[in-house]
Amino acid sequence: MTDVVLECRSLSKEYAVGPQRLRVLDQVHFSLHRGERIAIVGSSGSGKTTLLNMLGGLDTPSEGEVWLAGQQLSAMQETQRGKLRNADLGFVYQFHHLLPEFSALENVCMPLLIGKTPIAEARKRATAMLERVGLAERIGHKPAELSGGERQRVAIARALINEPACVLLDEPTGNLDQHTAESIQQLMLELSQTLRTAFLVVTHDLTLAAQMDRIFTLKKGQLCEQS
Repeated sequence: MTDVVLECRSLSKEYAVGPQRLRVLDQVHFSLHRGERIAIVGSSGSGKTTLLNMLGGLDTPSEGEVWLAGQQLSAMQETQRGKLRNADLGFVYQFHHLLPEFSALENVCMPLLIGKTPIAEARKRATAMLERVGLAERIGHKPAELSGGERQRVAIARALINEPACVLLDEPTGNLDQHTAESIQQLMLELSQTLRTAFLVVTHDLTLAAQMDRIFTLKKGQLCEQS
């Protein structure tokens, strides 16, 4: 049985810019294995977020395929993609995207409730995950009552609550001060080791990138591994 959890094959993406075609991604090949931690770096506008959206099934490729947990994500209808994303992918963004009207506990419960987990079980699992990320005393607080680092910890707990095969992170420490960023980095490393979840991080933070197992650079639509 393969341990590849996320893969893209000959992935390309083009956009129409007036009469021209802008090729943002060009025949990208990539595999992510269970428990592996990978960073993708590149200049602004290099296509990092576009690639992340392709890998997460949030956008469709112009050419090529994306495979998640052995299923071709890019060939699915949106409803099917949504179910597979909820079960096997977690997302963490630079800005946490927590629902402001709900508590930390309720935010972390959301992916479980979407997957039809009974409320009592969802609350129990979400409480345990928030304790795991160091927020046992903050589960009843809403996002506005939490610090930036605490909000990002809630976002990480939400991303991990379904025990996904892979978590995609887009500049997860980009909006944090250095001390808080280092704390979040350490948390991600610990969780990837204990849960064997694969982490794919898009970042400008070279310190964070250096802690990953492999680093790729995206330049002119091509993805190249650093030696």
